[in-house]
Amino acid sequence: QVQLVESGGGLVQAGGSLRVSCAASGLLFSSHVMGWFRQAPGKEREFVAAINRNDGGTYYADSVKGRFTISRDNAKKTVYLQMNSLKPEDTAVYYCAAKLTGNSDSVLHYDKWGQGTQVTVSS
Repeated sequence: QVQLVESGGGLVQAGGSLRVSCAASGLLFSSHVMGWFRQAPGKEREFVAAINRNDGGTYYADSVKGRFTISRDNAKKTVYLQMNSLKPEDTAVYYCAAKLTGNSDSVLHYDKWGQGTQVTVSS
């Protein structure tokens, strides 16, 4: 019933930009906190960014502050991650996630996940 589908991944040179998208269905999108996570080969999944339900408040991992911007369009039921000044260490599979519990400043309680989209940054 619930689907989160990421798109927009690809190959980009260091210093470049990329925007990934996550289209949601089967849930009341505006009631959910939305987040982005990423996982590199051999590494644990890590939190990247999140955005609140109503006030649009955002929260970012220290490693991406000032470079990445999360946004949402409730009419389109889509969340975006704009990635600027990309670095090779940003290379990972990027996952979209959703939750009803908590706020954007907590990494806990995400229970709905997308399939991921690959982002590769070359040096």
